[in-house]
Amino acid sequence: MNSLPLPAKGASFSAMEAQLSALWQRTNAAAEASSARLGMVGILPTLKPEHLCLERMSNLQRYRALNEQVLLLRNRRPLDLDIEGEEVLRLTQGDVMLEAAATSLQLHLQVSPATAQPLFNASVLASAITVAVAANSPFLFGRQLWEETRIPLFEQAVAVMPLHGGHAGPYARVSFGSGYGRDCLYGFFVENRQHFPVLLPVVLDEPVERVPHLRLHNGTIWRWNRPVIGFNEDGRPHLRVEHRVMAAGPSVPDSVANAAFYYGLVFGLAKSEEGADARLPFAIAERNFYEAARAAWRPISIGSAVVALICGN
Repeated sequence: MNSLPLPAKGASFSAMEAQLSALWQRTNAAAEASSARLGMVGILPTLKPEHLCLERMSNLQRYRALNEQVLLLRNRRPLDLDIEGEEVLRLTQGDVMLEAAATSLQLHLQVSPATAQPLFNASVLASAITVAVAANSPFLFGRQLWEETRIPLFEQAVAVMPLHGGHAGPYARVSFGSGYGRDCLYGFFVENRQHFPVLLPVVLDEPVERVPHLRLHNGTIWRWNRPVIGFNEDGRPHLRVEHRVMAAGPSVPDSVANAAFYYGLVFGLAKSEEGADARLPFAIAERNFYEAARAAWRPISIGSAVVALICGN
């Protein structure tokens, strides 16, 4: 479900809620025609391992190609899922369908060359708080794991590198990233080229000015905060920050409230005269993020301030 782009001012959140509510009603009506109901949640609590098989994969060739390429990079070795929380879940999966278990609220913010770095870095700083505020995915396959189990699940679902302590490091396909943004986020696209094999080696016939291969490659590297290149209706390119850490749901009003919280927090952090590095070393921001996803009630640090996150599911 996608809302249309809106300006970050005025009654944008009311407009966003109206858009998403109308779309939610339409999709629910379509589901009812198949005797089904929709739910907004990071991970469906009733999901079972047998639901995640290639027979249930969408017919879109993109997903089948991703599955094939991930397995090729792993020399056909199955994927290992190893999550320790309140309980422990360990299993092997012969395809990338574990990725289908995770459903997120992905927030985009269009930025200018002048604001790209501070707003991206503010998103990194905010991630521990926003993942905890929206946490609603404590269960997977009947096991109680992390407060936001989407995080380790998605990181391990497409892991093409060996995991260390449940994470594959800054150059994994899904990760917290390698550091704060600099140089209008250009370094992340250089990093994409230097450290990540191309997963979808296809020829695209879009004009080179629309950088189709760069955008496709960037779309196969899932940093929790990701720079995205897009184009306006008039064809002008723009840069966006994509904040991927929040779980879907549990309702349209909750999702809009979580969006409002994220945008307000990020704009507030970006206005600080302190740079992100001075406020909080990246390694601590990263540690905060995983600690908040694991147990949303633990205190975390943002610079000199300590915030106690008390979030119920």
